[in-house]
Amino acid sequence: MENKSEKSLTQLGSADVTSHTFNTEVKTQPSYQTVTKIEDWGAVITKIIIDLGETVSIESVSKETFHVHVQRYDRRLENPFLQEGNRIVKNAYVSDKYGNPAEKMGKYTVLEMEISPTLTLSSAINYDWAGTGFNDWTENEYTITQQKNIKTSDGTISGLVIDKCTGGVRELVDDFTTGKATYDNVTLTYASYSPAKANGKNPLVIWLHGAGEGGTDPTMAIAGNKAANFASKEIQAYFDGAYILAPQTPSFWMDGFTEFGDGTSKYQKALMALIEDYVSQNKDIDQNRIYLGGDSNGGYMTMLMIRDYPEYFAAAFPTCEALKDTLIKDEEIQRMMNLPIWFIAAKTDTVVNPELYTVPTYNRLIEAGAKNVHLSLFEDVIDTSGLYKNSDGTPYEYDGHWSWIYVYNNEVTNTINGKTTTLMEWLAEQSLKK
Repeated sequence: MENKSEKSLTQLGSADVTSHTFNTEVKTQPSYQTVTKIEDWGAVITKIIIDLGETVSIESVSKETFHVHVQRYDRRLENPFLQEGNRIVKNAYVSDKYGNPAEKMGKYTVLEMEISPTLTLSSAINYDWAGTGFNDWTENEYTITQQKNIKTSDGTISGLVIDKCTGGVRELVDDFTTGKATYDNVTLTYASYSPAKANGKNPLVIWLHGAGEGGTDPTMAIAGNKAANFASKEIQAYFDGAYILAPQTPSFWMDGFTEFGDGTSKYQKALMALIEDYVSQNKDIDQNRIYLGGDSNGGYMTMLMIRDYPEYFAAAFPTCEALKDTLIKDEEIQRMMNLPIWFIAAKTDTVVNPELYTVPTYNRLIEAGAKNVHLSLFEDVIDTSGLYKNSDGTPYEYDGHWSWIYVYNNEVTNTINGKTTTLMEWLAEQSLKK
C-alpha cells in the first residue's frame, strides 16, 4: 500500500495577477486563501482569508469593505466554465493567518460568505452528470475588490483588487491522508484518518462512498458529501478516537460480473484485501471493533461484505442501500442475522425505494430471529440545523435519497433497552467479543 499525505494547503485555482494601490508602503503583495467546509449537501467555500500585507486594527474592516466575485470552472468538461457571480459577505473581521479573530491588530482579514443548499456559487465541487457521473473539485477564481478605505496608523489602504490565490484549507478533509493499493490488477484508492495514539486499542470505521464519489481522487470519498465528519471531535468522542478508512472505486461498487447491481462486485475481493492490509499495518486497531457502513452504491457493497464476511465486522450501518432484497437468499439472511446491523433510509427515496430494498431485508432478518438489528425509516430528509428553510418557512427538504445526512450528523436514534440511543453510541458499543 502506498500512502501519500495531503495535509495543509490545497490549491483550488486562482488567477495569477494582483493589482493594488496603496497610500502606505506594503511589504507583502496582498493575496487570499479559501476555506472549504463540508456541509450537509457537499463541499462549499465558506470563507476567504485575505493577507493585506499591512497590520490594521480590528475596527478598520467591516462586511462592506470588500466586494467578492467568483468564476467557477470544471476542467474535465469540454466547456469548463460553470458560472460566475457575486458572493454575499455576511461578516468580516481582522484575524491571524489561520483566520482566528484578532484581539487588537492583525494583517489578515476574514470574509465569511453566505452559503445554502441552493447557492451553487459557493460550491467547491461539481457533479459531472452527463460525463463521468462523478463529483470533482472545481477551480474557483475569486476577485476581491476594496470598496471602503482602511485606515492604518501610517495612512490609508485603498483601491485593492486582489485575485492572487495562495492556496486553500479544507476543514477535516486535510486531516486525512490518501493512498492506493492494487490487488490482482484491481486498484483502489483510499482516504484514511488516524486518531491520536493512545496506549489502548482503537476501533476502525469503514465508509463506502456513493455513486457520485468514484474516481481516482479519494478526497471525494469524504468530501462529495459529509463523510469527513467521522473525523470530527463530536463523533470521535464516542469511540475515544477511531480510525476512519474510506476506500474509493475507480467506477462503481455496483459494477457486477454480469451486470450493474447483479448482487456481485468486481471490486469486492480487492476491497477486503485493502481492509485486511490496512488493519495489519495499524497494529493498534482493535480487530474486535471494525465497523462498516456506506450509502447507496456504497450501501450495496456494505451488504455484499456483511453477506460474505459476517464474522469479520462487529457491526454495520448500511444507508439507503442498493442491494435488492430479491437478490438475497434465505441462507444469506441466516448468515447475517447474528451481526448487529442498523439500516437507515427515507420513505421519500425515489432512487432506491426502501420498500424494495431495505424494508423487506430488515423484516426477513427480524423474522429469522435477529436480536440486534434496527431500522430508522425517516419520513423525509430535511435540514435540521434550522438555518435553511423553504419560502413558506418550513425546513429545507433534501432529495429523499440523501438519508446519509442523518448518519453524518449522528441524528439517527432508536429506543434500545428502554434508552434513546444514537447510531454512534450504539456503534461504539458493538464488539465481536460480545
